[in-house]
Amino acid sequence: MANVPGLVTDPSKIKGGLVHVPSGGSKIPAYLAQPNQDGNYPGIVVIHEAFGLADHICDLARRFANIGYNAIAPDLYWRDGNPKDPGDIQTVFPVMFGLKDSQAVGDLEAAADFVNGLKGATGKVGAIGFCSGGRHTLLFACSSSKVDAAVDCWGGFIHRATPDAETTPSRPTKVLDLMGNLHCPLFGVFGGEDQNPPVELADEMKKRGAGKDVTTKVYQNAGHAFLADYRPSYKEGPAHELWKDATAFFAKHLK
Repeated sequence: MANVPGLVTDPSKIKGGLVHVPSGGSKIPAYLAQPNQDGNYPGIVVIHEAFGLADHICDLARRFANIGYNAIAPDLYWRDGNPKDPGDIQTVFPVMFGLKDSQAVGDLEAAADFVNGLKGATGKVGAIGFCSGGRHTLLFACSSSKVDAAVDCWGGFIHRATPDAETTPSRPTKVLDLMGNLHCPLFGVFGGEDQNPPVELADEMKKRGAGKDVTTKVYQNAGHAFLADYRPSYKEGPAHELWKDATAFFAKHLK
């Protein structure tokens, strides 16, 4: 295995498994990871990439549980179906672009409510997402008061709906245009070699969030998805740097 940040070396310290989260008259599946010792813990909603609720996202939830969080990763694609072949981007795009923003926010709010309802929950909930999940993290933070700290990791298409459209019925508003409604501290993560989002949007994010608690950082020698240790895009040095920064950000605002 690659040298990955936050690796759980003692699995007995955590517990995890599938749960079903009530949302919008249904129950959506989610992966829940928790410390194995009773205590008072904040929550973190871990939001999956364009490919869906992959093992990597569940593993990240376990890493957060290992440092004292109730971490939940909801399957945002469950209602309408996951990509038939996550390895084929042509099957991923229609699912990713077709997910309604309003539906995603509702399910993320439900996930936040779920972890806040757990025994020992502190009432503080963070959110972190990657790729399309980074976009959903920013959308969540700008649309709901149920999140107390947000980390948007290379959220693509925050400045337009798709490569071909400024807005769509599923994505009726550019997420950057919602920055004035930001409800919580935000940490925007960008790879210096990334094209979507381009690094120029780091400054635009701070500009749109003027008067809000917005921090951005461009990680050098890193492109898109540099924390995804199951993909060739993984960059060990920047990944460890990001893990240190993100966990410090959450500790500051949630603990």
